[in-house]
Amino acid sequence: LDEIEALSSIYGEDWCVVDEDEKIYCIKIKDCLDQPKWTLCLQVILPPGYPTAEPPIYQLNAPWLRGQDYTELANSLEEIYVQNLGESILYLWVEKIREVLVEKAQSSDPEPDIKKTSEEVDDDDGDDFLLDYQCIQKDPIKIFNYITSESQEDEELPSIHHGNPITDRRSTFQAHLAPVVTPKQVKRVLEKLYENKKIASATHNIYAYRIYCEDKQTFLQDCEDDGETAAGGRLLHLMQILDVHNVLVVVSRWYGGILLGPDRFKHINNCARNVLVE
Repeated sequence: LDEIEALSSIYGEDWCVVDEDEKIYCIKIKDCLDQPKWTLCLQVILPPGYPTAEPPIYQLNAPWLRGQDYTELANSLEEIYVQNLGESILYLWVEKIREVLVEKAQSSDPEPDIKKTSEEVDDDDGDDFLLDYQCIQKDPIKIFNYITSESQEDEELPSIHHGNPITDRRSTFQAHLAPVVTPKQVKRVLEKLYENKKIASATHNIYAYRIYCEDKQTFLQDCEDDGETAAGGRLLHLMQILDVHNVLVVVSRWYGGILLGPDRFKHINNCARNVLVE
């Protein structure tokens, strides 16, 4: 608990509590504070035996991180764990990752191409339907036009489930979920939700989806902040950690006039987690 409080204090908004009960956290690490070129997200689950008997379960997420870069960084983290058995190591891990990012920024390495898909997609996979790893910053319906230009008449509208709302200081959050197996279905569900005047009038409609492509053994995934900066990425991280397949989750927020600070991310993730469990 002391370690988590310290990390939260040191890293501020870059430190995110995904699920406090399950001890799931993520932190965005940058090469510098101003205009960072290299960033990486470290997700960790702290098992009951941490730190005395068990290492953290971790995942490294960055669109540029794959192959040898991934292996070298993972080896460095595991070496730190072995050298500090029984001790709290998250701070050492974060600073090691930052050191690697700073080295990349200072070296002759070209800047990362943010137009790449997630690290789960192979370099040589050039299919046009794969979306950017970065959360979509455009109209959540229009973005799908270029991948759904064919007639959608043959695409069945999936069933949509609505979660229980959470209200805090006059802001209300509600999650909506639909099983999806194609981008066309994602678009159809979004269009159907926006037909509801209450949902369409929400201050933010944050969403993320993950579709497993069996033939390529990889994921088609993306997210949308809809004006709530970083919320879509955190929602997608939650779905990755929970290993969710073939599902779209949308969280609507109706702003009540009182700023909630980091609590808004907790409510967004709790809404999403609850509807996934249901």
